[in-house]
Order: sequence, then structure tokens, then C-alpha cells
Amino acid sequence: MKVLLIGGSGQLGREIRSRWVSDTIVAPAHAELDLADSDPAQWIEKSDAEIVVNCAAFHNVDVCESEPAQAFRTNALAVDRWANACAGADVPFVTISTDYVFDGESDQPYTEDDCDRPISVYGASKRAGESLVLRRESKAFVVRTCGVYGMYASQSKGTFIDRIITQARAGETIRVVSDVVASPTYAGHLAETLRALIATKRHGLYHACNTGPVSWYDFAAKALELAGIEHPIEPISGREWKAAARRPPYSALANARLEQLGITMPSWDEGIAAYLRDSASLRKTGSSSLR
Repeated sequence: MKVLLIGGSGQLGREIRSRWVSDTIVAPAHAELDLADSDPAQWIEKSDAEIVVNCAAFHNVDVCESEPAQAFRTNALAVDRWANACAGADVPFVTISTDYVFDGESDQPYTEDDCDRPISVYGASKRAGESLVLRRESKAFVVRTCGVYGMYASQSKGTFIDRIITQARAGETIRVVSDVVASPTYAGHLAETLRALIATKRHGLYHACNTGPVSWYDFAAKALELAGIEHPIEPISGREWKAAARRPPYSALANARLEQLGITMPSWDEGIAAYLRDSASLRKTGSSSLR
């Protein structure tokens, strides 16, 4: 396929560029192609795209609370314009959504059939984008995922796993929320799953996460274990984590519709292991294999 990739410099976008080796990836920089400001029809024609994949978003959850207009402009209205242009050109469209469309009141992983009820501006804007895309019943995939981390995270911040390991090696006190449960997902696994899903041509709404609910405390403990580091972690309550936006206390996802297609994703701990292995390989070779 010839793929027009929006958000190709992010964690997931860079994994797609690295792993979709049989495809031609056109991934303009953000300064050249902005999800909210660029002309979709013009870009589809210019790139001769056979599919458009959107990995971009206004995704700072806390900033969304103070800038709701920008959140909806990018995460809903812009996504709608791209979906409309793709439908008009008869080109499939893929856009990534979030576990934050749910309120977290469940105690079981959410399926695609569960009722959504976002409790933050970010979640509401992403849910609006989903609705605008899906209402057309076109060749579109809306894929919800959760807690994405990857080798190409911002070097200034690193991933959650990187920060935990760095703190442990420095002998620092580590405090991690123990009562917030999610489905953290390795971007490399997600990129491969997206490619398999696209190949089915079964358009619609899907969940795609590393499997199994896990608290962030247990996730951190497993990361240290797999990294071969012994260091205590202090569990804290989500109430102690001060943030502008509310987060769902339980947002694990079940990949029900993916599994109906025969597509399975590795477990959350297999995600950590793959991330540590791939990160070590990247550091050793110094090559990102990006196109």
C-alpha cells in the first residue's frame, strides 16, 4: 500500500514507519502537514495515497481542560474533515482513539459494545471524533488503544518504563498509583496489529491493546523485574496524583472484535519484555530503521 501517515513522528507513527516494511510510507513532518490546518483532499491527491492513517491528536489530557476549543477542533472536527475527504476519494481511513472515552466505573475490561461516558475534555473530544467518523459507515477504522509507550518517546521525558528504571538505578524513592487499572500497550505491537486489521478490510470500531488489566503499580514492578532491577516501589492512591483532568480509575480494554477476526495481541507483560528487548537492540545498533 501507499500510506499517507499523519503524526509519523510520534511513538506509534514511528513504529509504523519502522515495521510496515512492505508498504510505501509518506509521512510529512508536522510543520508540513498539520491535522487541523492542512487540506485533506489536497494531501490525498498529492500523495496518491491508497490509505490514510491518523496517529496525530491534541493529546495533552490536562491542557485539554483549559483549551477545550482546540481539543475539539483537532480531535473531532479535523478528524471528521479527513474522514470525509477519504470517503469522497474512496480511500480507507484509520484513526486512533482512546480508553478515556470510558468513565472507569467498570470492574471488567471494556468491550466495543460497552457504553462510553468520557469524564474529561480529552475523552469527550476523542469520542466526538469517533462518532463523526463512524456515522458515515465508510471504509474507516476507529481503533481505541490505551497507555501507548514506545522506543521513540520524547527523549526529554522518556516512557513510564524508562523513568521507573532511571529512578531505581539512581536509588530514588519511587511512588506509583496502585488503584488505577489500564491496559498499557507497546507501540510496536500496536503497529503490527493495525497492519493486520487493515488487511481484513473489516471496517468499524475496534479495541487494540496489550491484553490483561493491570494497575500502574504492578506494571512498574514487572518492568523492574524484567529489567533485572531490585528496588522497592511505594504504592499510592490515585487521589494523591494531582492533575487538572479526571482520569478513569479503570480503563482496561478487551479486544473483543479483533479476536473475532482471529487477531490477537500479546499480554501487557509481554509488551514490557518486547519494549526492553527492542530498546536494547536500538541502543546497540544506533539505527532506527525509519523511512
